[in-house]
Amino acid sequence: MTGSLMRRLTTTVELPGEAPLSIAAEVFAPDQLTQPPVALVCLPGGGMSRRYYDLRSSDGDESFSFARQMAGRGYLVVTLDHAGIGDSDKPADSYALTPERVMQANAEATALVLEQLRSGALLPQFGPLPALRSVGVGHSMGAMFTVLQQAAHAQHAGIVVLGFSTRGLPEYVSPRVKELAAESVAAVRAEVVPLARKMFVSDYPEIKGSPTSNSIFAGASADPRGVEAIKAARAPLLPVPAFFSMIPGNIAPEAAQVSVPVFLGIGERDMVGAPQQVPAAFAGSQDLTLYIQPQAGHSHFLFASRRALYRRLDAWVRTVLAHLDEV
Repeated sequence: MTGSLMRRLTTTVELPGEAPLSIAAEVFAPDQLTQPPVALVCLPGGGMSRRYYDLRSSDGDESFSFARQMAGRGYLVVTLDHAGIGDSDKPADSYALTPERVMQANAEATALVLEQLRSGALLPQFGPLPALRSVGVGHSMGAMFTVLQQAAHAQHAGIVVLGFSTRGLPEYVSPRVKELAAESVAAVRAEVVPLARKMFVSDYPEIKGSPTSNSIFAGASADPRGVEAIKAARAPLLPVPAFFSMIPGNIAPEAAQVSVPVFLGIGERDMVGAPQQVPAAFAGSQDLTLYIQPQAGHSHFLFASRRALYRRLDAWVRTVLAHLDEV
């Protein structure tokens, strides 16, 4: 691949007393593009920056880097930092970064970078790419945002949902939140900011490591080089979206609206509940693929089976786009 370049993309999303949010994007370019050209637009999960998609081990092994592996297969790979994370703008009040605002900023940044790619302004070596299509890729909380973005803006030809389900994480929320969610997800949404503030208290809270979290994210079968590499991708949490992703039924209405093909990638030892139950949330899509990654925890790129995941995703994207061309 030819390398990567950084861009800051200014959106129209404003918070009280703040300038419009700018989102950091990194674009990984292949030596030769797939035909038709495809951009994978990648959103990281909670507690991670965009570097989650470009994990680099100290010995130079690039197999942990999703971005470089997929660029090596001919894809343009775009990784974004959510507002408040990494090199994107960081507002003073993290609780002002509601799921709606973060999603809208991501959607506008996605539109801007795709426009620059299609016009040829961003990567002039490829010239204009009017036929460029995009596939949204999200991991964990980033997958939640990918689904929300697709439901609201229908930007992608397909979406890849890694390590996420609409069941939330009921084991981490209070009985009161579970009661509210059982009554109506809308009831929790109406109180999401004060509930998140009650749970996290501080601005931009940090995830504390524990034997339980380590076993879910990595575990004994994770490659130690990947475990070390992922430390560079760590970032604070966005408290409101993080809390929202834990609510049972969190984005069930939006998931049901998604009509494009969906690839569901779940680690065999993931944290989404029974993998076979996940596809039911995407009732609006007529093209669903469930892939259970062998012996993998929540951070899929740390495990030996990551190579099989890359191959499956490559084949899935090519098949999906070929089918669209036939319709």
